[in-house]
Amino acid sequence: MYNCVEIQKNIYWVGINDKRLELFENLWPLEHGVSYNSYLICDEKVALIDTVAEGNYEYYLKKIQSIIKDRKIDYLIVNHMEPDHSGVIPTLVRNFPDIKIVVNNKTLDILKNFYQLEDNLHLVKEGDELVLGNYKLKFYPIPMVHWPESMVTYEETTKTLFSNDAFGSFGSLDGGIFDDQLHLVFFEEEMRRYYSNIVGKYGVPVQNALKKLSSLEIKCICPSHGPIWRTNPQKVISLYNKWSLCESDKGVVIVYGSMYGNTAKMAETIGQSLVKHGIEDVKIYDSSKTHLSYILRDIWKYRGLIIGSCAYNNGMFPPIENLTTKLLQLGVKNRLLALFGNYSWNGGGVSNLEKFAEKSGMELVGQSVEVKSSPKEEDLEKLRELGKLMADKLKS
Repeated sequence: MYNCVEIQKNIYWVGINDKRLELFENLWPLEHGVSYNSYLICDEKVALIDTVAEGNYEYYLKKIQSIIKDRKIDYLIVNHMEPDHSGVIPTLVRNFPDIKIVVNNKTLDILKNFYQLEDNLHLVKEGDELVLGNYKLKFYPIPMVHWPESMVTYEETTKTLFSNDAFGSFGSLDGGIFDDQLHLVFFEEEMRRYYSNIVGKYGVPVQNALKKLSSLEIKCICPSHGPIWRTNPQKVISLYNKWSLCESDKGVVIVYGSMYGNTAKMAETIGQSLVKHGIEDVKIYDSSKTHLSYILRDIWKYRGLIIGSCAYNNGMFPPIENLTTKLLQLGVKNRLLALFGNYSWNGGGVSNLEKFAEKSGMELVGQSVEVKSSPKEEDLEKLRELGKLMADKLKS
């Protein structure tokens, strides 16, 4: 059946694995691909829940037709209008002209503006029910997780939540599609990278959504990207709760910008001091070589953050400036922050980092360590002390 997978009786995964796309949203690297998850319910009525990105329609249609044969699709449930989930809607409507498109009131304008579709719409509001036969769908808007029209669909009989981008992950589904079939250490990392870069800014709406959904008995979570959680759905719910509250683990991310290696030496000195004083999880990143999405992923994981920058045209090194801008946009909080850097003929790296620190509201640990040109032994000692102060603060 064209790699379709039955999730529950007469409920199927008909998604697409995309290993060719290099950048998600033309921003985030996809070294391990991504899945576009779409779901088909075959009852007295046939319902399709979300679609896939444009360019995948021919194979996607064959997957659907291998299940429904000559039947028509009665309903298309649109949980989210982002084009990676809605891109083939116009083609689908041309193939199934009688299909009713199920939307909430915030979806209407987006659907019209993207695809000029205004006919055959079935408008739903929170708690409305759509009976397919044995299966019953209920709808719950979760605005700003992470678009204003975002919605989840809950199937009452099987206790299945179709959650759109909530609980989603980068990474294609290689062979298995369920949490008990996949390498979850990998997917937890990719899920946190997805959350921190795409959803992270919307911690309060995520908390609101979790409170709303807490009244539902959820036995299976079917997101629009990544694994389907049938064995332990509470695990992914607990992760979202932790991340949306900006809770963190005991560890440190050191990220630096260095043109000629001196700031890099300073970062290594701090890292060695942290380990010496009992911090096992230390991640050191060169901001010029590691994509921002991976750095943000680990900043979301660990409580300690140490940023270093050489001076560059009286300012921060550009990749570090980009990082600090993104951190302010995301509103990262509950982190311990320390700063360091160097300059040769004029400053700007550390002084602008200090301006960022003030705006961020993060708790500063120790005084900034700024070095002229290359670090001397007395500078290295200050850096070791900065590492010790951070370690002590984390352990306390």
